[in-house]
Amino acid sequence: MNVMRHLSVPNRQVEGALDHIRSQGWLAEGMRVFASEDGTARLIPLDPRAPLEMLEPLAKFDVISHEGKPNERDNSDWWAHLSALIGEEAVEMHREAWPSSHEFFGDMMIVRIDDEVAGYVSEIAQAKLQAHPHIRLVLSDDGVVGEFRIRELSPIGARRGEEILLHDIPTELSDTRVHVMESGKSILCDPSRAYFSTKLQSERLETLALAKELRSLLGRPIRVCDSFCGVGPALAALLSEPGLVGDVLAADLNPDAVEMLLDNLRRWDRRDYPSEPSPLTRIHEDRLVGVADAIDLAGDAAIAGEWDLVLVNLPHRTLELLPLLVPLLDRSSPSLVRGRLVVAESEIDAANAAIRSALPARLEGTPEPALRIKRDYNSTLRLCSFEAWIAP
Repeated sequence: MNVMRHLSVPNRQVEGALDHIRSQGWLAEGMRVFASEDGTARLIPLDPRAPLEMLEPLAKFDVISHEGKPNERDNSDWWAHLSALIGEEAVEMHREAWPSSHEFFGDMMIVRIDDEVAGYVSEIAQAKLQAHPHIRLVLSDDGVVGEFRIRELSPIGARRGEEILLHDIPTELSDTRVHVMESGKSILCDPSRAYFSTKLQSERLETLALAKELRSLLGRPIRVCDSFCGVGPALAALLSEPGLVGDVLAADLNPDAVEMLLDNLRRWDRRDYPSEPSPLTRIHEDRLVGVADAIDLAGDAAIAGEWDLVLVNLPHRTLELLPLLVPLLDRSSPSLVRGRLVVAESEIDAANAAIRSALPARLEGTPEPALRIKRDYNSTLRLCSFEAWIAP
């Protein structure tokens, strides 16, 4: 599943709204407009660069989260280009193995290529570049490697003016350091050094909505602990809301991620930050930033018991780490844990039980924490999210 933001526009006003969205570059690449369930409106898919709060003339329309529907024309363009390169017979022979989905990072595209069609890498890259003329670079996702679970990415095609290059791609075209627009913020990232999924923007917007609920409950700006922050995509959404966030703890074990995070915070906060990563340091009175292992944080008396919202964004280790992060919560007032988890669908009930046993009592009137499937991680595993409201 690819849940994303859509603008819900009454049928008679769709044409004007769509013209405005296109003129601003806010229409989601590769996704299509479709009818609402009651047929009275059209849902227009919004690019991550679109603002969180729409201005006139779009402010009167609701923004909702809904599973996106791929634009079949874009898909047909890709298939048509591939067929022209290798023939329809070869396309049909491997129909289920071709990388029909992909992920955009700025002017780059990442695709995962099945072993069955690995012999057609150059043709795949060429067809993708022809179908998506704004793309500079196509990268093959060769899996996760190393302690920091970094994506191993290989350049397989690039564009230089009108020319498509499939071999000996020059260094200046294969640079993977880019800016991604999301939540009105420019996020410096490099998926080959510190990966985050651009397809999970709706998750980060859900976290923003929950954080606003928490602020309303507490009656003050909230203190946020993101101990697996990466380059800061979750913080980008939270810091986009004026007056929402007070103190921030932003830490990651990957120094490359922290280096880019510092650059991002410098622009988002409009304050000075170091250019080089260092161990967790109070850079400003309300900003604790640096390289740190989340496991060690709760053992620091100056950090434990200080945070209203704790983010747990290491989905492969959430069940292991969750009990170790609970001491970070400020238990003198209501608090919130927001997390993600990769789990087999058959094991969701057991994972729910483990999450509940690891957490303190929930806040009265709030539901039990429970995993919600957000998208397939692979053929057997699901990426899920949960939130837990914690009683003081």
